[in-house]
Amino acid sequence: MEESRLPPGQYVPRGRPVIHYGRVPSFKPESWDFRVFGATASGEEHCLTWSDFELLPRVTRLADFHCVTKFSLMANEWRGVTPATIMELAPPDPGVRHVMIWAEYGYSANLRMSDFAAPDTLFATELDEKPLSADRGYPLRIVVPHLYAWKSVKWVRGIEYLLEDRRGFWEERGYHNLADPWREQRYSYQEEPGEGPP
Repeated sequence: MEESRLPPGQYVPRGRPVIHYGRVPSFKPESWDFRVFGATASGEEHCLTWSDFELLPRVTRLADFHCVTKFSLMANEWRGVTPATIMELAPPDPGVRHVMIWAEYGYSANLRMSDFAAPDTLFATELDEKPLSADRGYPLRIVVPHLYAWKSVKWVRGIEYLLEDRRGFWEERGYHNLADPWREQRYSYQEEPGEGPP
């Protein structure tokens, strides 16, 4: 069964590798906030403190995790807040079709709204019934298990609603705009017309 869940070119490693770009940020709950901005329905920016975020309802999702470097971690149990909960608190403008996920140090990744709002996407605070470790994104990361893992941004600090698509950090550096592992959408040179921003 596990092999049938492996996208093309992926393998299951020994252990659970951790990859990230740059240093691991420190978490200061008293100054941490989560911002929702850009094309909001009200035109206003929404801001949640860590205390606010901790009060949001949680759900659990079991999902595989596919890194573009070709390893896959199978059957991870994530717990966190759904994008639907965030969008209920801070609704997007009806014209929003994309979001940018923003993280510490200005790191970012763009997502189509359909990927952001997918049933398995989650703002995770826990992995396998434990709080995320610092190197896996504590206190908050987004998990988009049906896309390559660079879209599952660690150390998330907010989302920007976009009326037009825009490339994020790795997308600007040559990675595919859409990142579907089943289609091996690894690099931007593979993009078909319409798969990247205008």
